[in-house]
Amino acid sequence: MKYAASLIYRLIVALILAGLVAGAQYLFAERWNRGTEFIGAGNSIRGYAYSPFQRDQSPLKGTYPNEAEIAADLDLLAQTGERIRTYGSTEVPAIVRLAGERRLTVTAGAWLSPDPEANDREIDALIESAREMRHIERVIVGNEVLLRGDLSVAELSTYLDKVRKALRRPKVPVSTAEPWHVWLKHPELAKSVDFITVHLLPYHEGVPVESAVEYVLARYDELVKAFPKKKIVIGEVGWPSRGPVMNSFGAEETTSVPSVENEARFIREFLAHPRSPTLDYFIMEAIDQPWKIQLEGWAGAYWGMFNAERQAKFPLEGLVVQDIRWHEKARMAALIALVPMFLICFLLRDWSILGRLWLSALIQACAVTLVIGANVPADYYLTQRDLIGLAMLIGATVLTIAVLLSHGFEFGEVLFKRRWKRRFLPLTPLAAEREPFVSIHLACCNEPPEMVIATIDSLAAMNYGNFEVLVLDNNTKDEALWKPLEARCAELGSRFRFFHLENWPGFKAGALNFGLKQTDPRAEVVGVVDADYVVSPDWLSCLIPHFDAADVAVVQAPQAHRDWETQPFRRMCNWEFEGFFRIGMHHRNERNALIQHGTMTLVRRLALEEVGGWSEWCICEDTELGLRLIEKGYDTRYVDHILGRGLTPSDFAAIKSQRFRWAFGAMQILKHHLPAMIGPSRLNIAQRYHFLTGWFAWLGDALQLVFVFASLAWTIGMLYMPQEFGLPVSALALPILVFMAFKGGLGPILYRRTMDAPWKDILGASILSVGMAHAIARGVFAGLVKKRGEFVRTPKGWKDKGTLAFFSPIREEIGLLLALVLGSVVLVWLRGAQDLEAQLWVGILALQCIPYLAAIACQAASYMPERPATTVEPAPETRPSASVTPIEEASVTPIVEVEAMRAGG
Repeated sequence: MKYAASLIYRLIVALILAGLVAGAQYLFAERWNRGTEFIGAGNSIRGYAYSPFQRDQSPLKGTYPNEAEIAADLDLLAQTGERIRTYGSTEVPAIVRLAGERRLTVTAGAWLSPDPEANDREIDALIESAREMRHIERVIVGNEVLLRGDLSVAELSTYLDKVRKALRRPKVPVSTAEPWHVWLKHPELAKSVDFITVHLLPYHEGVPVESAVEYVLARYDELVKAFPKKKIVIGEVGWPSRGPVMNSFGAEETTSVPSVENEARFIREFLAHPRSPTLDYFIMEAIDQPWKIQLEGWAGAYWGMFNAERQAKFPLEGLVVQDIRWHEKARMAALIALVPMFLICFLLRDWSILGRLWLSALIQACAVTLVIGANVPADYYLTQRDLIGLAMLIGATVLTIAVLLSHGFEFGEVLFKRRWKRRFLPLTPLAAEREPFVSIHLACCNEPPEMVIATIDSLAAMNYGNFEVLVLDNNTKDEALWKPLEARCAELGSRFRFFHLENWPGFKAGALNFGLKQTDPRAEVVGVVDADYVVSPDWLSCLIPHFDAADVAVVQAPQAHRDWETQPFRRMCNWEFEGFFRIGMHHRNERNALIQHGTMTLVRRLALEEVGGWSEWCICEDTELGLRLIEKGYDTRYVDHILGRGLTPSDFAAIKSQRFRWAFGAMQILKHHLPAMIGPSRLNIAQRYHFLTGWFAWLGDALQLVFVFASLAWTIGMLYMPQEFGLPVSALALPILVFMAFKGGLGPILYRRTMDAPWKDILGASILSVGMAHAIARGVFAGLVKKRGEFVRTPKGWKDKGTLAFFSPIREEIGLLLALVLGSVVLVWLRGAQDLEAQLWVGILALQCIPYLAAIACQAASYMPERPATTVEPAPETRPSASVTPIEEASVTPIVEVEAMRAGG
């Protein structure tokens, strides 16, 4: 009964929390779209410029609307308008007849082009219609023919004269349509027309919307003054709801910004102007025409009062909202996020209420972004090329969301989890007679002998009596490097054995497998130590007792470093490593999903032999072994207690080489073990989650590199072929920018929360983490393409570097940085600083510069000189996660307490 009541309580709390977040999202969307109020239109619309094509139809492809579709359009327009203007006579001839049935007056058009035969057909059809249908009040022969340069003035005049002569009886006035400046440039054209049809579209001239109506009337008056004896008909007047910002360079630079609000403002102000009832005009245009993108660029599709679905973009009275479908989108986002939010709030009962709300809000934000992306094809009229660009943006968005949610979960667990269930501590040493025999394997290759000897000597000084050390020198050619090791092992006695392996295959794994065959038969545990690690005397004595639990296969201590305090790059390395072992390893240890690493690791020998030893096909043999053991059902334990310290990579080139190898090996592991991660295996859901999402960030770095090249290519297209590369990126670019900035802020917050590091060191660690993105990306792609890699040792310690070598390790990063900066500068220069789409795209390009700037900063830091040591900084082990009780160097805990922790006690 008590359990049932508790379950009902948890269900109710989860529903309330999920409902609160979903409701808050809806209220935010409502506030965001609360609308803007402009002056009411006041007057009905005199006429519409009308093209009948549906969203998926185009005269360029030969797809045309049927009579039912045209009739529905005309019924819609007849509700607010009195007349329509058409542009052609042969493609969709039914328009004129259907308009007459609805008592709409028609200004009929004939489309002229450089093709004489097509022109003759258009003119003949126009003349026939004008003679037969009395509701055609006038005709327009040609539309912007001179502007496009399709015909000369003389050629156009010949066609006009032919039509005027044919339509003297019945008397039907004849004109042609051109922008105002074309009429002023060719005043002789007025002799061939009965009236002047002018296009007044201030958007194209970079006129701000607030002064656009007055600008239209000024140009109209200019034509009246130039042609006082001719009637002036405004054939097109309007404003687009989407498109690029247009710039005008004169005495003062001005811009015209397309938007729903600005279209509504222009139309309403034009209709409400006192002069409007005296004008003869056609609003440009009745319905959006997506096919015009291919001719006019992507603004050409958005001049309609109605969208391509025949929905009014805005009312002529009252509030104007930017997105008329916001209700539908907000509901969809709430429904998508509701179940995941409920599960989060229900299952994470060991998180605080604030933590569950935090993760739920993050899920809701991601759902909103996905809904925005999914609706871009509905909100925008995209070409096939645009769809490719959109797929790229959505792919980047999905990846960003995946990385963000995995980081957000880790962030929340560290900050909001009340208690770690699996927190393993150093244990009380066993009595000497109970100590299992341990075989310690130290593999090395071309290492400085003094460094390796320091590691050997630290092993000899351990407070543990039942062990051996196998020093496995792997393919070192220079005797000066391995002979001193052999000599030192001989000095230390029989428990230290040295092996020099010539031309040995399998890299480090091959050497460790050789060592496994040489291991003393009494050995129950195999330990692995890197060649640069000086171990604590208590390493074995306080960790070996964990193997009393029969299912434990791995006991792992963290990596830590020494001699890092006085050089900036080494400080960056130390704290960057520290972040994973203080945050990520706790996160994974909670669900028995450790990333095993070949330093300070202990492995049960029987388990190691059961799974076949070390994998020589993988250059990250330690991580791969840990995964195989977990797949077999073994337990792995992480004891966050520093029991040895090594050296940081020697410079930025060295750590880049290391991360390349790790990323390469991770992809090897992913390819090899993917069936077990997604198919039948003993891995539970949490373990699958950690091993799949654990590499999300690295896969993100790889796709980031793809995104860089794609963005550069798209930028070139935007600069040189703006009509073909006019993807409206604001719909997805802004969420990506926000998510990337948000994700970038999580790391420093976690560092500050879990480690008592100064902010300058947190910043340094963050810069290093970002600066290795390019090397990781290259490693990911190499690992995905290649089957085998080469194990390259990571140089350790400090070394002098020549100035000329500064640029060599980062030449690729510098090249990509320059390309991104150049693209941004040229885009702003050509498109203008006021163009929202250009601003957002430049923002994306700028964000992509960050890893390359960070790489340069890391390389510069590796060249900085040592600083004299002043005070000794606190050792990292005194800075544990805030969710973990601090562990003193000498603290020990009986195994009974650890087992109780595992059971949740």
